[in-house]
Amino acid sequence: MRSLPNLRVRNLGILAHVDAGKTTVTERILFLTGAVHKRGEVHDGTTVTDFDPQERERGITISSAAVSASWDGHRLAVVDTPGHVDFSDEVERALRVLDGAVAVFDAVAGVEPQSETVWRQADRHGVPRIAFVNKMDRAGADLDATVAAIRARLGAVALPVQLPVGREDGFRGVVDLVRMRAYVWDGGGRVETEVPARLREEALRRRRDLEERVAELHPDALEEFCADGALSDGTLARALRSLTLAGTAVVVLCGSAYRDRGVEPLLDAIVAYLPAPADRPPVGGGERAADPHAPLVALAFKVHATPTGRMTYVRVYEGALSKGDTVLDTATGRTERISRVLRVQADRTAEVSVALAGDIVAVVGPKTVRAGATLCAPHAPVVLEPPVTAAPVVSVAVEARRSTDTGRIAAGLARLAEEDPSLVVRTDPETGQTVLSGLGELHLEVAVERLRRDRDLEVTVGRPQVAYRETVVRGVTGLLHRHVKQDGGAGQFAHVVLDVAPLGGEEEFAFTSTVTGGRVPQEYVRAVEAGCRDALADGPLGGHPVTGVRVTLTDGATHPKDSSELAFRTAGRSALREALRASVLTLLEPVAEVTVTVPAESVGAVLGDLAARRGRITDSRVRGGTSVVTATVPLAELFGYATRLRGRTQGRGTFTTRPAGYEPLKA
Repeated sequence: MRSLPNLRVRNLGILAHVDAGKTTVTERILFLTGAVHKRGEVHDGTTVTDFDPQERERGITISSAAVSASWDGHRLAVVDTPGHVDFSDEVERALRVLDGAVAVFDAVAGVEPQSETVWRQADRHGVPRIAFVNKMDRAGADLDATVAAIRARLGAVALPVQLPVGREDGFRGVVDLVRMRAYVWDGGGRVETEVPARLREEALRRRRDLEERVAELHPDALEEFCADGALSDGTLARALRSLTLAGTAVVVLCGSAYRDRGVEPLLDAIVAYLPAPADRPPVGGGERAADPHAPLVALAFKVHATPTGRMTYVRVYEGALSKGDTVLDTATGRTERISRVLRVQADRTAEVSVALAGDIVAVVGPKTVRAGATLCAPHAPVVLEPPVTAAPVVSVAVEARRSTDTGRIAAGLARLAEEDPSLVVRTDPETGQTVLSGLGELHLEVAVERLRRDRDLEVTVGRPQVAYRETVVRGVTGLLHRHVKQDGGAGQFAHVVLDVAPLGGEEEFAFTSTVTGGRVPQEYVRAVEAGCRDALADGPLGGHPVTGVRVTLTDGATHPKDSSELAFRTAGRSALREALRASVLTLLEPVAEVTVTVPAESVGAVLGDLAARRGRITDSRVRGGTSVVTATVPLAELFGYATRLRGRTQGRGTFTTRPAGYEPLKA
């Protein structure tokens, strides 16, 4: 008997900057919920979610890992996402199918660059969040400073619901401002107590501040606050949940996951504040969210090849998915049979008979389903919006050391691109080399290493190359192009007049038509636009994609017999290529925002090195005895920077990057 979802499911992701403690938080959740019986540690390479050999060697999360746990009668599906910018596409695909998220922040570093990136990604997907300020036991940890940074840098209404008990090394617990109870950890698990007398006045002051902020944001809370002068615990909790689900505010908790302090209240908050599948808007035209009685609607968001076969990770939005079902892949129009449905625990699985609306599972059986495809009931086709895939910015040439391995390398690269849509494989038309493109140097390094390990191949990798763009600095007006072709039978005729100009802002292409009097029918106008888009694929400076262009169709003419959409598409393509050759263009190169953290005595050498790499310093400040320098640097200048930075700082310097768009290439 299938029943409607009972709100006791939470599908959530753990988001953070690299090294903020995401994976440790996930491991403690698994341990405290009884999903595992031994704590895993990142530095020991014993974590459940970082099961890939490269993840354990590098100490970072490379691909999202899904795990299941239970807490207070609720089933939790937790996805540990990567924190490194090169793997932000993994975060994008995970956020597309999650209902909520826990954003983890370092209590010392505060809001770091990748924290901001993943936060903006969650904003785009409308994913409700709670925040967990981790590493409260470290020197320099400051909850209030981190909350202030969340408000200032992320623009979020951050509502701290806890007060730390003890500071830095002395951090031993928290005061719950909603229930006005204290929780302390002294080696024997969580102990609930009265609020310590020395903290009572401060706790009451913060509780009052929390009530006032909530009353300002929530109508029901405001009504009770005005009537009674305070909020009851129940009203405050309900209002916090309502504000979280609406994305109006973010509840903030704190703790030290490594020292097992503060994770149980985090689990309580996940259950109390984050949405169940039924709390999210319906998809696929359904009347209610997560309806198991509706026709099947599911989204494939990840493909993973295992030694035993191909697994496709799916989020079931409506209906139910069972072993033996036949589903329609609307991306290809093909039907696929489901041979197994699996509940996933990182690299381990358990077979289940059925997955209901709201479940995240893996299925075995589909042979051609790609990430982003919609799987649905064949009699009720639906297409869901797929996750957005970032355009690659770095490329390397990949060749087999032995000519006999060429075919195996091609197959291996195809499999990598199938599993990770942000990897693109192509053949260079001039050199004939196989080129692998991705989101960063580490992204490509990990992909090539997988090729070597998983398929036992010896490969040669060329020096990384960045993806340049071309853009218009000064355009042309009134460029006339006439396309006429006669080769027997029906001919082709199209006459177009184009204006080409630079396009301001971050838009890549804009097309408008000012043709009047029906001189060019609307269907031919659309064909001209399609032809112009074709022409943007390779520009006149070096065959790079062209961006930042506004094209206006100002005039044209047709032939009563020989004009067609094909003729006007061809004319649009040829006309724009001719116009670009007549325009003034410049090359654009990808740039990155680099944040370098170094000892104060090394900052001079670091600033000089960044300047030599054509870096533009945008911020420099001292924090806790170290200097933090932020600069905008061309991506091409960052290859090998990690080694150089370690050498200049005796191994004590670290840096992070995030994409910052494109800027004109300067000689």
